Amino acid sequence: MTDPKSTTDSEWREKLTPEQFHVLREKGTERAFTGEYDKHFSEGEYYCAGCGTKLFESDAKYNSGCGWPAFTKPAEGEAVAEHRDVSHGMIRTEVTCAKCDGHLGHVFPDGPPEAGGLRYCINSASLDFEGGDKDGE
Repeated sequence: MTDPKSTTDSEWREKLTPEQFHVLREKGTERAFTGEYDKHFSEGEYYCAGCGTKLFESDAKYNSGCGWPAFTKPAEGEAVAEHRDVSHGMIRTEVTCAKCDGHLGHVFPDGPPEAGGLRYCINSASLDFEGGDKDGE
């Protein structure tokens, strides 16, 4: 793939599933409790389904009960970018992949206090996982 930030919609559609395209490129959201990684707790790393950048590590994942994979922090470095989101009549902080600008989800200030207090609420469709058993068993 060429530079992910200059990839055309047509090229993204060839690479991604329709759900991944909707989430990553159209800022969509999968339905709560339906994503592949919501209840997934195997050791490993989570990567951007669009460009392959490492975004989160399993040791930062926890069960928030929100219906989407939740993390207390991104992987080291500048893997994710944050943007003010005023869509849908709310003020939130959107999280995107810093390399390809793919929409990942949002970050909220209601995470575990002992882990910094943040909850990165991320769509499973925006992620790929590498590591232990994919089913979390």
